[in-house]
Amino acid sequence: MKLIVVFAAVLAVALAAPVDEKDAHVVQYENDHQGIGGYNLKYETSNGIQQVEQAQLKKFDDEVSALVVRGSYSYVGDDGQTYTVNYIADENGFQPEAAHIPRA
Repeated sequence: MKLIVVFAAVLAVALAAPVDEKDAHVVQYENDHQGIGGYNLKYETSNGIQQVEQAQLKKFDDEVSALVVRGSYSYVGDDGQTYTVNYIADENGFQPEAAHIPRA
């Protein structure tokens, strides 16, 4: 019985240990490519990185159109805290927003 308890404790510690970056792997991946009209992307890795992104084609005038991208990504920092960045990339450039990013 004592051996089972020790084994369970060791197993719990091993499963709770953070994944080394070089050993990280993709645990979820979805990509819905909609041709020239846009896409939806979502993925997650075993080391806590996640990203969700959507893009749609926006027509600015008769000759100019571009993808407008909205999304977010998150990761676990060295301090163990999860950081999330929400963003949009459009005709005004890349515009990230997050509590940990300083504002001008």
